[in-house]
Amino acid sequence: MTRIAPPAALYVAAVTPYDTEGNFDPAQARRLWAYFREAKAAGHDLGMVVNPEAGELFYLSPQEQDAALELALAELGDVMPVIAGIISNSTADTVARAIAARDLGAHGLFLMPPIGALDITTSWDASRYPEVWADVIGEVVEAVPDLPVICHPVTAPTAGYGVGLPLDATMQILEQYPQVVGWKMTYNYEGYRKVGGAIRRTHPQVAVLGATAVNFHENLAMDLFDGTVTGSFNYALEPMLEHIAAWRAGDLEGARKIWLDGGLMALHEFVYAEWGRLHIRYKTATWLRGLIDSPLMRSPMPKPLKAEVQTLTGLLAGAGLSVRPQAEIDAVVNLLPR
Repeated sequence: MTRIAPPAALYVAAVTPYDTEGNFDPAQARRLWAYFREAKAAGHDLGMVVNPEAGELFYLSPQEQDAALELALAELGDVMPVIAGIISNSTADTVARAIAARDLGAHGLFLMPPIGALDITTSWDASRYPEVWADVIGEVVEAVPDLPVICHPVTAPTAGYGVGLPLDATMQILEQYPQVVGWKMTYNYEGYRKVGGAIRRTHPQVAVLGATAVNFHENLAMDLFDGTVTGSFNYALEPMLEHIAAWRAGDLEGARKIWLDGGLMALHEFVYAEWGRLHIRYKTATWLRGLIDSPLMRSPMPKPLKAEVQTLTGLLAGAGLSVRPQAEIDAVVNLLPR
């Protein structure tokens, strides 16, 4: 079959805003998405992933996922591609979620490996048993054959690849399923080079999408960066777009100035310093920017620490980014347990 072209290169993995009762808040979502719509109108090649890992997909009901996707399509679907995050415990439920996203009008799917028993999460040997995820992808693309797929290939950590799917399993999936047009690079530095280089050589039609924003300077320097799917756009969109644009224009001095002197590297280094705090810091930083009303995630995700809020406040300001008034920050910090 004819391959489906990826509809955009720079995807926002959007956080999910909640109201004071902990429910999905459409008004806040519209405000957050308007921020990205404005960036798109300014000429940036943005796309939106609704219900990604950064958006707490694991803790959203199917009804909430549908509501967020339907609203995003209404607010953004006329100006940028809106991709639906898809994950579930069983293959049948994963397929059902993909069909629901298709029926609502999603422009593509953002597929994550299944969740559940240790056998298919932290203990999964993806090199020996790639079918654990490959078969799920196969059933999804059979049910929804016309939508492009971006893969989020997280798996049990290995020394060679970090938390990214090993090369042999990656190649098997790309060879089997031409609907896969983007590969999120959830790898350590060496794994990124190995897998990204292999994709470029053997499947150049598949977009190499950087994931870990703290490594974007090096990824761009290697010319292994077709785009991204990142939650870091929620809190640092402006300097990140400037940094990417500088690299693409061949302006190394300008890129280094933004990255080093401009404080972008220092901000990302803190956000990515602890993987167990990554998504907490995404959302806290987005709240500090004034784009959503609360930094709190849905339980069992823990609350941010007072020290995290304070550090992020300084680093955002150091990167030239505006933050909400200090009195508003203090009012929330005083309610945090530690």
